[in-house]
Amino acid sequence: MTYDALIPVIRRLALEAGDKIMEIYNSDDFDVKVKSDSSPVTEADEAADALISAGLREAFPGTLLVTEEQAASHSEKGDTFLIVDPLDGTKEFINRRGDFTVNIALVENGVPTRGVVYAPAKGRMFYTQADGQSVEETGALDRAQAGDVTPISVSKPDNSALLIVASKSHRDQATEDYINKYQVKDSKSAGSSLKFCLVATGEADLYPRVGRTMEWDTAAGHAVLAGAGGEVVRFDDHSPLTYGKDGYANSFFIAYAPGVELKEA
Repeated sequence: MTYDALIPVIRRLALEAGDKIMEIYNSDDFDVKVKSDSSPVTEADEAADALISAGLREAFPGTLLVTEEQAASHSEKGDTFLIVDPLDGTKEFINRRGDFTVNIALVENGVPTRGVVYAPAKGRMFYTQADGQSVEETGALDRAQAGDVTPISVSKPDNSALLIVASKSHRDQATEDYINKYQVKDSKSAGSSLKFCLVATGEADLYPRVGRTMEWDTAAGHAVLAGAGGEVVRFDDHSPLTYGKDGYANSFFIAYAPGVELKEA
């Protein structure tokens, strides 16, 4: 697999999955089930997962695929793998708030190196190009051919007036306590992996996550942020957040523009 081969495929699959998700989102009603971990799953999650998985397996048959909706994949291990969250922000989807995303990423030796994040209800798509630079596609989002793109880059933060973004559905007291250690100009909430993209574009300086996430929730956003000059570190010791961990569960983490003076947990 080359990056030149990978990027057009994951871009197209994200757009096709987004079409399927929006078809269900705009319907009068849709089914919601509860998984074994008590998290919700909809027919949109399952339809998008089936579409993306089939496309990735056809294009890259020798590559390990880990996806949120296929529990059997969660016990697989490998140095290089594709990892998918077909619909991140299911609660946002169920409540008909637009902050949900399609996420596809490549992980190599513990690092998310390439990825795509598509927010179909918002019409925003972010991805890493083959050369590693992250962009936002600003064209018509044509399925067959990439349109105009704008390279994105993290902010040069002012530590006396930081822009913070935090989870919409999981914003708790522990998160507020950590945010309060900083001098904050503005704090906003956003759902799903869009928070990584807001840091990547310079719309926010810092995204702390004091709560449970899985690698498929974060890998694509992490790749996009890294390709824009940002970093993602563990909350406890500020070491890099790595991937391919047992069970694909993340520690708490901080995503940020490197100029932010990080506070201790």
